[in-house]
Amino acid sequence: MKLQGTHGPHFDALLFDNDGTLVSSMESVHRCWTRWAREYGITFDALAAVALHGRPAAEIIADLLPAGVRDEALARIEALETEDVAGGVVLLPGAKELLSALPAGRWAVVTSATRPLAQARLREAGIDFPELVAADDITRGKPDPEPFLLAAARLGVDPARCVVFEDAPAGLAAGRAAGMVTVALTTTHPAAELDADVVVRDLSAVSVLVGAGGITIETDDRP
Repeated sequence: MKLQGTHGPHFDALLFDNDGTLVSSMESVHRCWTRWAREYGITFDALAAVALHGRPAAEIIADLLPAGVRDEALARIEALETEDVAGGVVLLPGAKELLSALPAGRWAVVTSATRPLAQARLREAGIDFPELVAADDITRGKPDPEPFLLAAARLGVDPARCVVFEDAPAGLAAGRAAGMVTVALTTTHPAAELDADVVVRDLSAVSVLVGAGGITIETDDRP
């Protein structure tokens, strides 16, 4: 199907979440957070009760630890995850092909990771550095719309002419709140948990055509 927004079938920019959308580092994430939890005396049940995916590490840590140790704990998980990047990041299907079809200035990565970690994961996956909005750049993370609105502003485009690609409910909620069209990927959550304009299995189900009027997007909407 061809995506349709409030301004028609043409869009100015595509905004991608990183982990779970462009790349997968879930094994690394769980490995690092499990080690981190042991170091800070957090039980498996307590860690399991907190959503790790699609949220800034600072927010996760705030749910688990008192204020006095949060800065140190944040630096520690950042170090663990950055050190674990080599061999722990896999490019997801369709990501490289889709990004290769987009000109510079028409797409951005919007991630809940910090900039050093996001850059390390992108580099490991072989993705050239795009416009990047990371946890360092914002005051409120997903599901707040701030990250996506900032990406649109940096690209100089109307938020209503942007499409968000996300695999997490929090990211999709942020995209909707920003007034953007949303495409959900079932790479980490089942379709029933994803509230989006279109749901696809991964980016291999998405194709784009860039023309004078903007970007048109077609999807095979069968997750």
